[in-house]
Amino acid sequence: MDPAVALIRTTLNAVSLAAPGVAGRAAFELYRHPLRRGRVRTREHAVHGRAVTGTLHHGGERVTVYRWGDGARPVLLMHGWQSRASRFAGFVPRLRALGLSAVGYDAPGHGDSGGRTATVLDHRAIALRLQEEYGAFEAVIAHSLGVNAAFLALREGLRAGRLVAVSGVAEVSWLSAGFCAALGLNATVERELRRRALGGAMFPGIADVRAHFDAARSPEEIALPILVAHDEDDDVVPLAQAHRLRAAYGDRLELLATRGLGHRRILTEPTVIDNVIGFLSAGTAAAGSTADTVTGAATVNATGPGAA
Repeated sequence: MDPAVALIRTTLNAVSLAAPGVAGRAAFELYRHPLRRGRVRTREHAVHGRAVTGTLHHGGERVTVYRWGDGARPVLLMHGWQSRASRFAGFVPRLRALGLSAVGYDAPGHGDSGGRTATVLDHRAIALRLQEEYGAFEAVIAHSLGVNAAFLALREGLRAGRLVAVSGVAEVSWLSAGFCAALGLNATVERELRRRALGGAMFPGIADVRAHFDAARSPEEIALPILVAHDEDDDVVPLAQAHRLRAAYGDRLELLATRGLGHRRILTEPTVIDNVIGFLSAGTAAAGSTADTVTGAATVNATGPGAA
């Protein structure tokens, strides 16, 4: 276990016994600020280096924006927590081969952007700003927390032809439980954290945070084809979040369930990228997949070194 995580777990759990409010406030600060910034990985350098970079300003912070292509037929890339736009490097050459331009950004507190943190509201606002520059998007490809932000943005003015949601968070209300489980924090800390995260401390002015950020609510408001890719072995966001979306959007949503890829490697798996490109270009994610027991879903098995 990461020594820093072990120290956080031991300290907050111990403090919660005598001062649950203090432990909850400390957990909330950790919850709303990334513990680290994602760096460009070796396999991402070549694609990352070919991007045309620019900046926009949001909430007083500098946001780094990336574009691959001339901007025609744009596809928006929305990354997750402690991540960055370069994580979509495997998609970029395939999108370009389709004549699409890839447009991404590093949210505040992430990658090469300024600031200390970003909520789904910041992702939504940045997406809408980019739409002002590029017009409606051919598609949105989102990962993890970016998925929740994509659904919110689509409800609030973002225009796109298709949505690809990878390892996505359907419920912001689930995040506090997931955060505490990942750090091994006890039920007292989780209760205090949830009270702050869902009680307006993080999203002032929103009366019902749980409902407002539920990607499965009012599915009729998002009338576009959706591909959800999620790994059965995802130890960050459980597969149940994908099934929640599937239940809400019905036949408009195709579920691609994978095995052995986890939360992050799913973004680099060639078979997953093939399915996404097939969905974008031909309206189906069935190529190269086999039928699963879930109606309308497909399963991709990852085997060999690096599949865990």
